[in-house]
Amino acid sequence: MLKKNDVVELVCGGYGSDAMGVARVDGLAVFVSGAIAGERCRARILKVLKNAAFAKVEEILEPSPERLDVDCPYYPACGGCRTRHMSYQEELRFKRRKVEDALRRIGGVDLPVEVIHGAESILRYRNKAQFPVSQGRIGFYRGRSHDVIDVPDCLLQPESAGRARAAVKGWMEEYAVSSYDETEGRGLVRHVYVRTNRDRQALVCLVVNAPVSAPLPREAQLVDALRAKVPGLSGVVLNANTSGTNVILGKSYRTLWGEPRLRETLCGFTFELSVPSFFQVNRDQCRVLYERAVELAGLTGRETVLDLYCGIGTITLALAKRAKHVIGAEIVPEAIEDARGNARRNHVENVEFLCGDAREIAAGLAARNTRPDVVVVDPPRRGLDAAVIEAVVRMSPDRVVYVSCDPATLARDVKLFSEAGLTPTRAEAVDMFPRTEHVETVVQLSKGEIQSK
Repeated sequence: MLKKNDVVELVCGGYGSDAMGVARVDGLAVFVSGAIAGERCRARILKVLKNAAFAKVEEILEPSPERLDVDCPYYPACGGCRTRHMSYQEELRFKRRKVEDALRRIGGVDLPVEVIHGAESILRYRNKAQFPVSQGRIGFYRGRSHDVIDVPDCLLQPESAGRARAAVKGWMEEYAVSSYDETEGRGLVRHVYVRTNRDRQALVCLVVNAPVSAPLPREAQLVDALRAKVPGLSGVVLNANTSGTNVILGKSYRTLWGEPRLRETLCGFTFELSVPSFFQVNRDQCRVLYERAVELAGLTGRETVLDLYCGIGTITLALAKRAKHVIGAEIVPEAIEDARGNARRNHVENVEFLCGDAREIAAGLAARNTRPDVVVVDPPRRGLDAAVIEAVVRMSPDRVVYVSCDPATLARDVKLFSEAGLTPTRAEAVDMFPRTEHVETVVQLSKGEIQSK
C-alpha cells in the first residue's frame, strides 16, 4: 500500500482534468503534478485516499519530447499556470481530450471535438488582472491555498498590470498603508484590480476594507504614483468591500482620478467597460469563440434568438448580425443597462434586453406568443440550474448553443438536454486561457437539420 512520502517510479499514461499526469501503481490511480503523458519519473506521494493518490515529480527519468524549460520563476509555486512545463501543442491535445472525456464520462455522449482553436499568442493575453494583497505581498495565491506570493511580473498579464501593482506596493510601503488580513477581517487594501484594452489603456481599481466615503490615506500620492508608473492610465477607482467573503468586488465605487470606464472593440462593435463589467479576459480568442457560437447557431437571417446570461450584450450583438431579432436576458440590472447602451452606441436595432431569471423570461415570452428559434447560453462555471434547463426546453427552440468554461458542468447539462430531446450534434473548443488547465467549449444541440449560410 502506498503511503505519504513514498518515492515511486511510474509512467504517466494521460492527464486528469487539472493537467496533472495520471499513472497507476498497484491498480491505484496516482495524479502527478508536473508530469507529462508518456514520461517515466520518480514521484513523491503527497496524499493517499481510498481511490486515488496525489504526488509530485521528484526526478524525470525519461522526459517527454513535449517538455519545455519553464520560463517563469514563480512556477509552480503560483497556482495560476498548470501547463507551463509542456509544449503548446501538447497543451491543446490535453484540453481537447479533457472536453471529450467529460462529454463521454459525465454526459454519456460520444461526441468528438471537431477542432480546438489555439491562440496565436500565449503570452500577455489577459486584459484583466486581480492581485490579492496580504501581509505586504501583492501577487497571486499559492496553488490550492490563500497564501499570497509576491509576483512582480506575470507573463499572462500585460506589462501595465505589473506596473500598477508596483506603484500600489510602493505607495503602501512608503506610507505604511496596511494590507487586509482575511483571518482577522482587519487591514485596508484587499486587491489591486487592473483592466486594459486593445489601445493599451489601463483602468486601475483599489479594493479596500473601508467605506468609499472614507478618505484614503495619501490618496493624491497614490494617484500620482500610478500616473507616473502606468503608461496609458485612463482612470483610478476605489471600491469598498467590507464583507467577510472571498468575493473580490464590493458594490460601492468612487472615482479618484480620470474616467471610471474603458472602451473596447470586439467583433466590429465598441463596448464600454466599467470595473465590474463581465468581458472575456482574452479578447482575440473571445472573437474566435463568438464567431464559432454564431456559426453553430445556424442562422439564416429569419430567426428569433434568445441569448441567456447576455451580460453587457457582447454575444447578443454578434448574433444580431445574422438573425432577424435577438433578445438578451440577464438577471443583473446594471449589466442590462450597459447592454442597452452598447446596442445604442453601435446602432444595432434588432435587439432587445430583458432583466430577469430564465423562468421569468420564458413566462414573459410565452405570454406574448414569442418562441425563440435558437437559444444561446453562456453560464458561469457552475453551469445551468435544472430549472433553467427546464425553462429552455419549455420554450421548444429548434436548437441550443451552449458556451461553457467548464467541461464537467457542460457535460452534466448536455445530458439533461439530451434526455429532453435536444441532441448534441457538434462540439468545438477554444483555448481562451493558454498555460492554464481551463478551456472554453461550444456545443450545438439540435432537434433536426441545421441550415446555415
